[in-house]
Order: sequence, then C-alpha cells, then structure tokens
Amino acid sequence: MIEHVLINCKFTSVNLKPTTMDLLMIKNGKVEIRKESGTLVRTVGNGDAVSASFNSDQSLIVIATIKGKVEIRNVNGTLLRTIGNGDATSANWHGDDIMINTSKGKTELRKASGTLIRTF
Repeated sequence: MIEHVLINCKFTSVNLKPTTMDLLMIKNGKVEIRKESGTLVRTVGNGDAVSASFNSDQSLIVIATIKGKVEIRNVNGTLLRTIGNGDATSANWHGDDIMINTSKGKTELRKASGTLIRTF
C-alpha cells in the first residue's frame, strides 16, 4: 500500500489530484484570497487585518485585526467566531488550534472554539 502525504492541498472529488493552492495577501487592511497565478478570488474581512492564515485544508481563515480581535472566517468571508482577549498582534493556525501573539508579549494557544489551552 502506498501512502502519500500532501500538506495544504485541495483535492477534486473526481480525480483526487491536488489542485493549486490559494494564497492570502493583506492589502490596505483587507485580506485577499488569490490563486497561485495572482488572480483575485475574493476579498474577506472588514479592512482592518494585520495578519491572516489558512488552516491546513484552506477551508478557514484566521485574521488578527488592528483592534486586537481574532476572527475565524470561512473562505466565503462569513464570520464564524471572534476569539481572544482583544490584545492580539498576530494569529496563525497551529494544526487545528490557533497561536495568538499578544501585545503583552505572550503567546496564547487556543482551540478554534476560543477556549484557552495554554499561555507561553
């Protein structure tokens, strides 16, 4: 049996070949989802983003805002949840969890539900 490990790839249901990866760019505070070719797919967020990242299957985006909030949005831009204490400077996916850097110099590991796991 051959096993293949592919990280951050989307698969089509018809042929199970990886499709291209989407990219995130922040332009004037707005998060842009772009194809590898640079083509704009859509813009998400409220225009106050300072950091953004996809989860491993690119179905969710975590966005840290200039106001210190951390938002979880789906790829259509719908706000699913706001998490954290309001002092975030950046946020990134760490597996299924979220690492949040705070203005106090601490790093929080939180579940996608917002529950605090640990502070470093």
